[in-house]
Amino acid sequence: MASKDQPSGLTARKTVEDIIAGGEGDGHQLSKSLGLFSIIAMGIGAVIGAGIFVLTGTAAAQYAGPGIMLSFVAGGIACAFVGLCYAEMAALIPVAGSSYTYTYATLGELFAWIIGWDLILEYAMGAATVAVGWSGYVVSLLKDVGLVIPARFTAAPGTAVKLADGSDATAFANLPAVLIVALLTLLLVRGTKESARLNNIMVAVKLTVVIAFIVLGYGYIKQANWTPFIPDNDGNFGHFGWSGVLRGAGVVFFAFIGFDAVSTAAQEAKSPQRDMPIGILGSLAICTVLYVLVAAVLTGVVPYKDLNVPDPIAKGVDVIGIAWFSALIKLGALTGLTTVILVLLYGQSRIFYTMANDGLLPRLFAHVHPTYQTPYRSQLLIGSVVAVVAALVPIGILGEMVSIGTLAAFILVCGSVIYLRRSDKKRPRPFRVPYVPMVPLLGILSCLFLMAGLPLDTWIRLVVWMAIGFVIYYVYGRKHSVLRRRDGTAA
Repeated sequence: MASKDQPSGLTARKTVEDIIAGGEGDGHQLSKSLGLFSIIAMGIGAVIGAGIFVLTGTAAAQYAGPGIMLSFVAGGIACAFVGLCYAEMAALIPVAGSSYTYTYATLGELFAWIIGWDLILEYAMGAATVAVGWSGYVVSLLKDVGLVIPARFTAAPGTAVKLADGSDATAFANLPAVLIVALLTLLLVRGTKESARLNNIMVAVKLTVVIAFIVLGYGYIKQANWTPFIPDNDGNFGHFGWSGVLRGAGVVFFAFIGFDAVSTAAQEAKSPQRDMPIGILGSLAICTVLYVLVAAVLTGVVPYKDLNVPDPIAKGVDVIGIAWFSALIKLGALTGLTTVILVLLYGQSRIFYTMANDGLLPRLFAHVHPTYQTPYRSQLLIGSVVAVVAALVPIGILGEMVSIGTLAAFILVCGSVIYLRRSDKKRPRPFRVPYVPMVPLLGILSCLFLMAGLPLDTWIRLVVWMAIGFVIYYVYGRKHSVLRRRDGTAA
């Protein structure tokens, strides 16, 4: 029978004890192989990617000018509110599953399913989006060294491309995107420790490139490019002026997406109560500082109006005039995007692993390899789907699908902190969010503000996606729920 504080029906929820003591897939446990350095590197690997190499220039040119530095500060503060909540929940409930798990312990199974389904938009679709961006960088880098991949195999079907002879054609599929997803999937199947080691190396490479740009570019800054620091508004909200700084903050907020993937590693952390808060907040702090410094150097070297290009950092290097560094920047961008794909694929498999253990997804997602100690069946299936999506869907459509699911997850995590502070007051918390409920509420308001600014077609896609999710839940998940079967409330 369910306990008196665990209602049945749509609000059926797990207690914190249920989650912490939850069963492992097929009797095999995930390997506890991640130390603090690997956890911080995972956070940096997920955050520093397309944002720092692409988004900085676009937001400066279109919205904020040199004031983009303030936009990054504002975006970092908004993420800090959410990050603090993730840190408390990850230390309190150190198991795989991220915001799905936290929601199960607070708002109940239905909301947990909703957020788990939403997270596919962040992790799987996010990985596909970055894979398409990775493809663009690798094609450019190979072209620099004389290797040309036929254009028909570098974009989604139907995309207009130029062939080597100058004639027009349509693309067949994005094969480089398929290749990188396949390779990283196989690596993740092989083992978490090996994947983390590669991620650490790649994070070190891209941090070296980013810091080198800051150091080398500092001597080429022209103060005149920072004047005016906040360009006058052109009469439209969000186009420069203080409203432009605000709009820029909304744009660059998404450059921080990915730090929450750190919380999916809680069950594989050696000391989760200590390392998860440090890993989440530490990676956020490092990334925010680097974003601000890169924005400062970039807008100081290149007039902000000239930064509306796909590769603003490379443009800054061209202005500096160090030819060899341009290739290094592309290599750094390629490395940065690779780590993002790696962490997102990793996070998606761990969420599915936890959902399958709860009975909401088929058991194959919870099967752990007896040797590698990874959810290899889940990882292979996810990698296959992401590879197909990356091969066939344009990056514009993919990018629009990622944001709204992520923000919904952030809101529910902030709400979970408020709920558990009331329902489980006496439970020891290795890390506590200060000023509850003010800080979680600020996190919720920040996310709602950004969601309100998303276009209508994004909301329509979300409604369609959620409708599909509800069908799956009521056809399969509700009937196979471990919690409902235990409490006698399964349909």
